[in-house]
Amino acid sequence: MRLPPLLRRFRARHPPPPSISSPLSQSSFSHRSISVPEYEGLRITRIMTYQADLGLHEGRYTWAGGKYVDVFDTTVVAVETNDPDITGYGENCPLGSNYLPMFAGGTRAGIEEMARHLVGADPTRLLDVNRRMDWLLSGHPNAKSAIDMACWDILGKKAQLPVCKFLGGRFGKDFKLYRAISQASPEAMAENVRQYCEEGYTKFQLKVGNKPHDDIRRIRAVRTVLDAQTARAGENYPLLCNANTGLLMHEAMQVVNGVADLDVYIEMPCETYEECRSVRDHTNLPFVLDECIQDVGMMVRILADRAADVVNLKIGRLGGLTKARVVRDLCVSAGVPMNVEDTWGGDVTQAAIAALAHSTPPEMLFCATDFNSYGPDTIADTTAVRRDGGRMAAPIDPGLGVFPRWDVLGEPVYDTSNDQRPVSECPNKPF
Repeated sequence: MRLPPLLRRFRARHPPPPSISSPLSQSSFSHRSISVPEYEGLRITRIMTYQADLGLHEGRYTWAGGKYVDVFDTTVVAVETNDPDITGYGENCPLGSNYLPMFAGGTRAGIEEMARHLVGADPTRLLDVNRRMDWLLSGHPNAKSAIDMACWDILGKKAQLPVCKFLGGRFGKDFKLYRAISQASPEAMAENVRQYCEEGYTKFQLKVGNKPHDDIRRIRAVRTVLDAQTARAGENYPLLCNANTGLLMHEAMQVVNGVADLDVYIEMPCETYEECRSVRDHTNLPFVLDECIQDVGMMVRILADRAADVVNLKIGRLGGLTKARVVRDLCVSAGVPMNVEDTWGGDVTQAAIAALAHSTPPEMLFCATDFNSYGPDTIADTTAVRRDGGRMAAPIDPGLGVFPRWDVLGEPVYDTSNDQRPVSECPNKPF
């Protein structure tokens, strides 16, 4: 091979040492073989699911249209690996069966449909695991979320780093929480907000979405409490008025016009994205979108349409931390703040929420939630994921930093080691 003149002059002035063969000589490429050792990393060996009930301190959680939950049905998944010291844990807990198109029994059924096919996969290859799940099962992001969450836990434990570190690293000491106020009479909701202010909360989400005039009374009663608190504390106490898709467009317009003079946010008043956009076009109040955000494509559309000032990211609705991180980073780049949360959950879900929230730049994190403070049941021990006033911090232990309480979870309701069904092959899809 004839070298270019400039390179020939350089080689003449700077010949390679005698002990080192020239990288450009023909002989240096001849008969060369590179030995790549076979990868001997982590492999999934077993997947189990557990069921637990989560009660409520207030007894009942009520939102738009009279929908309610008294006891939450949550699913915890354990993903074992060929390293006996590393098992990952995930969780998914839908908000009942009539909030989103998902329910607890479907979460477990979805995991059972996928689990046996995932045995042998590398849990630290998060995109690979997600591609496998998407090939195995269409939809059902709630089931995929629990497994994806467990794989993030494994990745952190393998690296001996908290998941928060992989999601972007901790911003500051902690982050602010909001408190969701279950739908009740205006007086009862105002009293609940007053009590939670005393506990340290500074942000609130008010459950509306009933009769418009009743909703207006609820919002005004609570805003009065928060205005007084703002005057005393010297800082603003934001109020999100969340109809959870429960209003028709004309009803939503009555509400936004009836509170147009107040310092409030309007959240997801109608069932569809198009209906919500119509309401947003007729109000100057800041607007929040939630239930319609089910994938990255929808988030891109919202950003392109400038349809929201704040968005809610629910990990389980998006299919897990892997996909939620993509949406989170997209919103950060676009300058749209977020509430980081999930549909519901216990201590494992709360650890994942905290990891994603704490790794979000503070100016882009509107707030996050603390579901494991809403009830008396503890399904996992953790050194960090506990509310301190109206704030919380991400775990500092490796992985998600949670240690399941087997006395609460009991025996698994599903175990791949007992699943004798055939395993699907995907010969044309490289994973």
